[in-house]
Amino acid sequence: MSQPRILLLAATTGYQTRSFAAAAANAGVSVALATDRCHVLEDPWRDRAIPIRFEEPEASAQTIAQSENVDGVVAVGDRPTYIAALAAQALGIPWHPPAAVLACRNKHSARELFEAAGLLVPANFLAPANADPENAALAAPYPCVLKPLGLSGSRGVIRADDPAEFMRAFRRIGRILAQPDAARETNSAAIQVEEFVPGREFALEGIMTRGELRVLAIFDKPDPLDGPFFEETIYVTPSREPSAVQRAIETTTTRAALGLGLWHGPIHAEMRVNERGVWMLEIAARPIGGLCARVLQFRNGTSLEELVVLHSVGRMPEVLQPVKPASGVMMIPVPRAGILESVDGVAEAQAVSGIDDVIITARRGDRLIPLPEGASYTGFIFASGASGQAVEQSLRLAHSRLHFTVQPALDVVRGAL
Repeated sequence: MSQPRILLLAATTGYQTRSFAAAAANAGVSVALATDRCHVLEDPWRDRAIPIRFEEPEASAQTIAQSENVDGVVAVGDRPTYIAALAAQALGIPWHPPAAVLACRNKHSARELFEAAGLLVPANFLAPANADPENAALAAPYPCVLKPLGLSGSRGVIRADDPAEFMRAFRRIGRILAQPDAARETNSAAIQVEEFVPGREFALEGIMTRGELRVLAIFDKPDPLDGPFFEETIYVTPSREPSAVQRAIETTTTRAALGLGLWHGPIHAEMRVNERGVWMLEIAARPIGGLCARVLQFRNGTSLEELVVLHSVGRMPEVLQPVKPASGVMMIPVPRAGILESVDGVAEAQAVSGIDDVIITARRGDRLIPLPEGASYTGFIFASGASGQAVEQSLRLAHSRLHFTVQPALDVVRGAL
């Protein structure tokens, strides 16, 4: 049997891309890389990368289809997913349809499709970023949440409890959308306004196979996410919620995914639960981002990245068992805006019982930008243990041992003024 080959689409060859390349090698799958940065990066696998441009998705997909013969497609991050869908369609490879991927990346379209699927949807409307904030504030339900239409990772997401807060948030998001890096991520200068949904927040990691959802994990998010900004921190699995709540999360996610048109490949879903039921926040046509995939490790040494690779070539294992009873990750928040000078206490954090690893991804001299302007974390803490409660305690204790020295840099926060 010949070695299967996958197409790996990525915006950069960062740590998540390298993780997928290593997973493919471990699974006995060769990799063809497609990236929009290949002209400035070394070839990490001595395999010439296919040049693509995210602003030219149709042409990029045709370039891929004409130059590669692959058995599966894997996309790393949000930006490559649309080209991945177009390329898979052109190559005749099962994956998520292009229209479904576009719906995932458009918060307003997703809301409309969720409502059409009979799901709980908050009152909402879409406003151009250059609209009159005062008029938009008059139409808003309170409390409400303002969200840039196409940005990810809670960037630019702000709660407003009254018209004055709304207008400040609206103008602030407009400045974020005017930043060059935000413009590269989304081609829409629009703001989604929707009623704030109270409740506990969760995430679901899954893989769809020809329209059927297989749940890999449900994550509790024990920190309250009530605003004014929505920085995610701790994920712990398995969920400590009653089985009825977990079943409702799975059922709602399945209906939401099918409502969007998602069909074949990984998904990462976010939702809230309150006394009225499960409210789907969003679904991404990709696995969990950053280094967070490391929190899911299965017996026989199988990682989440390897599962995604194996699924893409039709070799998904039938039985999956987590290595540890419970595991979790903390995405280390940005402590304050400025220039990172040093990080102390890493060894002390690693020494905390239950901690598997502490990885600081921010480097000395990096500019740290908190939410809502920022788009990244300072690192990750991984833990495992006998229970979700023990894992959460380990993560919090380890985080308390870290100390970040950050020097002020006024231009870093200029957008917030």
